[in-house]
Amino acid sequence: MLRTILAITFVTLFLIISIPIWVILFIVGLFSKKAKDIIGYKCVAWAFGVIAFISGVDYTVNGYENIPKDKSVLFVGNHQSFFDVILGYHICPAVTGFLSKKTFEKIPLLNVWMYMNYCLFLTRTDPRTDLKLIIKAQEYIKAGINMFVFPEGTRSKTGEMAEFHEASLKIAVRTGAPVVPVCFTNTRNVLETHTPRIKKAKVIITFLPPVDCATLEGENKKRPGAYVRSLIATQLEADAKLL
Repeated sequence: MLRTILAITFVTLFLIISIPIWVILFIVGLFSKKAKDIIGYKCVAWAFGVIAFISGVDYTVNGYENIPKDKSVLFVGNHQSFFDVILGYHICPAVTGFLSKKTFEKIPLLNVWMYMNYCLFLTRTDPRTDLKLIIKAQEYIKAGINMFVFPEGTRSKTGEMAEFHEASLKIAVRTGAPVVPVCFTNTRNVLETHTPRIKKAKVIITFLPPVDCATLEGENKKRPGAYVRSLIATQLEADAKLL
């Protein structure tokens, strides 16, 4: 329980103490929007790294070389835990916006950082509003911002990967951005299997080679989400044997 208390305390202190950084970032943005975006992203990525350290997460990252350096991408990951977001945010390159649940928009101070870092808040209940957000994500991709989506729509309650919502992949299909599958193995054992206690756990995160949806054929072209899901499922089985 001590790890949980320390993690919550750190998050609270970071959100309060980081308020003056917003002023600094505003000033930096007057001279360079790109520098503002990168610094703002790295501030939060650092904080999430500290949370992972406090929580005792022993993580290994494979496949960094599979992330294209010359274009924005759509990261697509399986979703087992809150720590998928914490670790994903920590290890993804700047700048990467996350498609998140609407509930996070209501968290004071955190929501400011999320808006600043191009996060979008899906309702999961209002298709018209969510469609507008998907279109906004496409605009971010075209502007050079990576986006990260969990196509299952919510965290797995059992550890089994649910079907992917195909609409999530439209961000890549309509922009031509590569899809980089991201596999999170064993993140449930940090928190979800014994909530609210945070426990030490070994985690493996693997970036798979990018997928160009335009080159897919047949059923894979019709359902790229299902295809990407199958790639992630295969890798999860391989990574689980390494724990």
